[in-house]
Parts: sequence; structure tokens; C-alpha cells
Amino acid sequence: MTKLAESTGKYVTKLLTEELDERYLYHNLRHTQRVVQSTKELLEHHELDPGRAEEVILAAWLHDTGYTAGSQDHETKSCEIAREFLGGKDLEEDRIERVCELIEATRRFYTPKNLAEKILRDADSSHLSQKSYRETAELLREELSLLGLAEYTPEEWRETNIKMFRAEHQYYTQYALENWQEGKDDNIRRLVKDKKKRRKMAKKEKLKAYYKNESPERGIQTMYRVSMRNHLKLSDIADTKANILLSVNAIIISLVIANLIPKLDNPTNDYLIYPTVIFIVFSIISMILSILATRPNVTSGQFTKEDVAEKKVNLLFFGNFHKMKLPDYEWAMQELIKDKYYVYNTLTKDLYFLGVVLQRKYKLLRWTYTIFMVGMILSVIAFFVALKFYGPERIIELPQ
Repeated sequence: MTKLAESTGKYVTKLLTEELDERYLYHNLRHTQRVVQSTKELLEHHELDPGRAEEVILAAWLHDTGYTAGSQDHETKSCEIAREFLGGKDLEEDRIERVCELIEATRRFYTPKNLAEKILRDADSSHLSQKSYRETAELLREELSLLGLAEYTPEEWRETNIKMFRAEHQYYTQYALENWQEGKDDNIRRLVKDKKKRRKMAKKEKLKAYYKNESPERGIQTMYRVSMRNHLKLSDIADTKANILLSVNAIIISLVIANLIPKLDNPTNDYLIYPTVIFIVFSIISMILSILATRPNVTSGQFTKEDVAEKKVNLLFFGNFHKMKLPDYEWAMQELIKDKYYVYNTLTKDLYFLGVVLQRKYKLLRWTYTIFMVGMILSVIAFFVALKFYGPERIIELPQ
């Protein structure tokens, strides 16, 4: 490798490492290094004068640097970067232009006009013959998705690759045809085999679904059923937690009233007043929050025919119909079951408002447990301080 090529490699490595968007999972430093390595492999088996070979290596290093400025027309941007860098290395203008011509030759659908361009194009697509091709192609699919350029399902991506293999790509150099074409053919055979396998599996699944009388409706119903059950289970857990804390605080207050409050009448025990007050206040606050977390909220209990016609009302929640007359509610339910989308919309609303209630419950519970914990800690500290610093003095002052 010439000093200029080595310097270019270091520059490109630093540039792609520091400035390339991390969403480029395929067009990154690893890809550039692979292209450079394949270019060297091809140059070893094709005769090019040293100057022209150096230009191909330089183009291989620089051909994707334009991605640091975006994917749109990256070849032109790569040429601009190449001109700026190579110009700073005092490379002749005509050689810089030849490097740029090689970079432009990497454009999709371009047909190479000379051996140097053929070498670079073959090197740029050398991964098509490698065993790791499918993993590499998957990185490109994810890159297109992350950049918002294209979205492909695995099936669509496989079809796109098969089409590219068959109708678009070809190797141009003799070495690539003799050494890489076989690997490329193996990869396309794997893609086609996978396509047939997936198609066969799809037919099998379709038949299985047909015989089991399964449908998308059943899956949707299962989703709503499971989600509803999970929401109700979480609501039960929240109520249980609130009831536990409510019971604990009630017991604490009962014990305090029964054991500590009577002792406060004695002046010798007045140092216990503040700790006891702290203890009781925090317990009462915890009880109030526990009650708020389990306190039901009932709405107006009525709706109009216009609400049903406009599909605004959730007919499954008792708070929306408990004041309605039975015939009116029966009519509304008949209107509901006529439209499956209205049914799903109603179930969705029911799930949503259950989630809103759960958020309120768990938020109150979090505050309740936090206040209970803080109250317990402060109470223990207050009792300790009172006993340590005030209790003994009271005892000393007692008459003998």
C-alpha cells in the first residue's frame, strides 16, 4: 500500500468513526474496509499500472464517505470529500478527477467502461458471494428502516434480493466470475429455497387455520380478553395493597390511642407528645390516601341516542347506563352489536379508561407507601430523640 493510500485509509477510518450516523448499519466503516480488501484481492489478479491501481484503492476508501452528509446523492458528496482531501495531499488534478470518476461508477445501475471501474464495482458487491450475505443484507434492511428510506417485510426483502440477483447484478472481472460467482449462485439458491419453504409453510398454516375455523376475529377477541383480565387483575392488586395499608394504619392508630394517648396526661411524659403526633399524622395521611385509591367514581349514568349514533359512549361501563331504563339500554346494545367496529371501539374505550383508573390508583398507592415509610422513619427518629435527650431530664426532675 502506498503512503497516500495508507493516509487515506486513516482519514476515512477517523471520518466514518466520528461523523457517520450510527443508524448506518450497513454503509459504515466495516463495509468500506470490506470493499478495500476485495479491491486489493482483485488488483492482485488483474494488471493495472501502479498509478491506476492506487487510484482504485483511493476510490475504494472514499466511495461511501458522502454518507456522513446524508444518503441522498452520496456519490457526489463523496467526490467532494475526495477532492478536498486529495487536493490537500498535492495529488494531481487529473488523478483526483479519475478517482471521482471511479466513485461515480459505484452508482446503482451504472455500467462500467474500463477495467478499473469493473474492479471497484465488483469489490463493492463482493458480499453477494459470501456466506454471511443474508446477515449483511438484513443490516441493510434495518438501515433503510431506521433512516426512513424504505420499509420491507422479510418476505418483501427476500423478493427484492432475488430480483436484484437475477435481473440487476452481475460480476464483470474475470477473477470475480471465476471465484465469486459460485458463492453468489449459492446465495440465490438459498433465497429461492427459503421462499418456497415459507410459501409452503404459509399454505400449511392457512389450511390449519381453515380446519380449526380460526380467524383474525378470534385473535382480536383473545387480545381484548387477555388485556381486560390483566387490567382487572392489576386493579384487584391495587385495591388489596390499599386495604392492607389501611388495615395496618388503623391498627397502629388503635394501639397509639390505647397505649400512648393516656400517658400524655402525665406531665412527665410530655416529651412523647411530638413523636406521637408525628406518628398519628402520617398514619392518618396514609389512611386517607388509601381510601382515595379505592374510592369508586361513578359518572352520570345516562346517555342519549345521539351519543350511540355517533359512537361516543361506552355501553360496557355501568357508570354510563345505571340510570337508564332497560328498553333504552337494550336498544343501545342492539345498535352496538350490529357494528363490529363499534364493538371494538367500545372495548378499546373500556380498556383505556380502566388504564386511566389504574394510573390514578397506582400513583396514589406510590404516594401512600412513600408517606407511610417516611412517617415510620420520622416517628422512630422522633421517639429516639425524645427518649435520649428529654426523657432522662424529666426523670431527674421527679421529686425524691
